Amino acid sequence: MPPRKRVRPNATTMKMVGAMVAAARIAKNLTQKQLGELVRLDAETIASIEQGRRALMPNVAELMDQHLGLPALLTVAAHGMPAIDATPPWAEEYMDLEENAIALSWFDNQVVPGLLQTENYARAVFRCRVPAHPEAEMEALTARRIARQQILRRSTPPTLSFVISEAVLRDRLGGDDVYEEQLRHLRACADLPDVSLQVMPLGRTSHAALDGPFILLETPDHQHLGYTETQRGSQLISDADEVSIMARKYAMLRTQALNTEQTRGLLSRLLGET
Repeated sequence: MPPRKRVRPNATTMKMVGAMVAAARIAKNLTQKQLGELVRLDAETIASIEQGRRALMPNVAELMDQHLGLPALLTVAAHGMPAIDATPPWAEEYMDLEENAIALSWFDNQVVPGLLQTENYARAVFRCRVPAHPEAEMEALTARRIARQQILRRSTPPTLSFVISEAVLRDRLGGDDVYEEQLRHLRACADLPDVSLQVMPLGRTSHAALDGPFILLETPDHQHLGYTETQRGSQLISDADEVSIMARKYAMLRTQALNTEQTRGLLSRLLGET
């Protein structure tokens, strides 16, 4: 059964559950690394859970109960966490990882990937939310999204690969002016040396990612992770088998999409330049 997707639990509850994990681990004379190996997580993730910075997911709680000899104590706590409708769980952790990533592979079929959005397009995306964001919150979200793009200007930028559905390029979020500005920005990004941009064309008879958008990330110490978002939650994926499946999907997507040269040609045609 895949991990449940949840909205972010209350911070106080996360700290309380994390303290329970730490106490049970210490009672079994296990290090964070040793517990992580038993439940297929790294030591840093265990530390994040124990410090209340990361939610304990029910599937992980079940494994911890089993290896720590607890009578479903952590499982009950994980299922019973009160939730608030705020930042999706682990989004903050993903953004920290993104900032230092050495490689990112990103598939999106709904909007232009955040790292490639113009400020006006990002604002238009947030303006589409139902119920609507308050104006001040929308501006703060827009500024934060644009600030993430500083990784493109690092002295050693990450290797970036994007596959975007052609439907995204056909939508005109924000109106004609925003649309044209965004297309021109994508055309410029397609020429960056560390960026590979491909479009998944309409009308295909096969598609490797019908389950929706996802991101693959490689950290400076070569850990490979996956990240997905839904309307009501998000998931940072470290399980090697699950990340491998996502990597295979992405590899197939790249063979199904237009190549980088064809993509640049499509963007130029949409801009009326050829």
